[in-house]
Amino acid sequence: MSNLPDEAFRDTIGTIDEGGNRKFIFPKKPSGKFYNYRKIVSYVLLAILLINPFIKVNGNQFMMFNVIERRFNIFGFPFWPQDFYLFVISMLVGVVFIILFTVVFGRIFCGWICPQTIFLEMVFRRIEYWIDGDRGSQSRLARMEWNAEKIRKRVIKWTIFFVISFVIANVFLAYLVGSDALFLMIEQGPIKQSSNFIALLIFTGIFYFVFVWFREQVCIIACPYGRLQGVLLDNKSINVAYDFVRGEKEKGRAKFNKKEDRVLTGKGDCIDCLQCVHVCPMGIDIRNGTQLECTNCTACIDECDHIMESVGLPKGLIRYASEDEITKKEPFKFTSRMKGYTAVLFILLSIFVGMLFLRTDVQAVILRLPGQLFQHEGDKISNVYTYKIVNKTMKDYNDIHFELIDQKGEISNVGKTHFKVAKEGISQGTLFIKINEALLESDKTNVKIGIYNGEELLETTTTNFLGPRSFN
Repeated sequence: MSNLPDEAFRDTIGTIDEGGNRKFIFPKKPSGKFYNYRKIVSYVLLAILLINPFIKVNGNQFMMFNVIERRFNIFGFPFWPQDFYLFVISMLVGVVFIILFTVVFGRIFCGWICPQTIFLEMVFRRIEYWIDGDRGSQSRLARMEWNAEKIRKRVIKWTIFFVISFVIANVFLAYLVGSDALFLMIEQGPIKQSSNFIALLIFTGIFYFVFVWFREQVCIIACPYGRLQGVLLDNKSINVAYDFVRGEKEKGRAKFNKKEDRVLTGKGDCIDCLQCVHVCPMGIDIRNGTQLECTNCTACIDECDHIMESVGLPKGLIRYASEDEITKKEPFKFTSRMKGYTAVLFILLSIFVGMLFLRTDVQAVILRLPGQLFQHEGDKISNVYTYKIVNKTMKDYNDIHFELIDQKGEISNVGKTHFKVAKEGISQGTLFIKINEALLESDKTNVKIGIYNGEELLETTTTNFLGPRSFN
């Protein structure tokens, strides 16, 4: 995207110096229209993220991702191992949506919605500005020897960071094992709930490490999304972009001189103040074009607009724009590629919604006992079956029984005829089906079985009933 001759910046990343050592970023405190919008969006998303695992809908946790027990709750809908296909489709919907969003709006997800960015920029970084000061003060403090002032500020900051990391770890654990398990650990103590407590300490350590030291390296090194954008973006994608046509013009960028007319001199509108670089939390120069590290956080837009306003030049030198808009002055168009992703997303959503409507609260599987033939009992034929009933709800079913539907015969459960299936529980057993020999039309008959709770029909399933071959 850049027309600059020096492309050496693409050989390194902004957080590594010439010696290959980590170069810590001390960004200038951002301010401006977009930053204010980001704060509103971030704090709303933070509130949602923090309260989600503690909200219950019909007894189900609003959001839970219990990978170990393979139990997931999404928007209050419980998903069991038997519903894994629904979870897979929902993940595919999310991936396609992010791809479509990236193709259209670039990496805006990273700068506005990603929890890593929100916590780092809107929580930890703001606390750092409050304790350590702005960019210059932070840089001086880092170079300062360990005196009383530095020790005091570091202890206060790191203690607050640890407490926040501990809180985040608790919320994260509530997503993984459920808020009930988290409260049980608090009630019973770390000794009785040692596994969950150890997990809590590990998560606390990870979050503390990420937000105190690793920081933007997560986006550059650990997260694959930054590399994916290079494949997904094209000249039509809208990004945080530097208008190099206007910024460079014929003579290139130059320091501002209020006594000259930049139009007559042919100098670009960029006054080379470097404020867009100083405010960047990733330590890059947006004027070099689209880069792996850029998260589209808009901090450079706000800073550049402020500078342009102060020197009397039009705002928008850095703005949301596509490469074609900058070079060819073409307005945004919804391309065939975007339409293709939209069609795929619509198809996946339709499949997912359809499967949600077909999904039942109780799943029953009834299969003939392997290796067992039918038996004669007078004028009746008997088959033996095994059954498995999964209760996906948060309520008990106390009067479960089976009935034949569209077929005259007897069905009896081994043990109690009426039994209980507890909430989020499974019941397994054996049952017999007996049908009069005269009613069988072939050696293999499909029978439909209803699973009832009292008078309420919960689910229906079908199975095969074997009889003598003479009925063919």
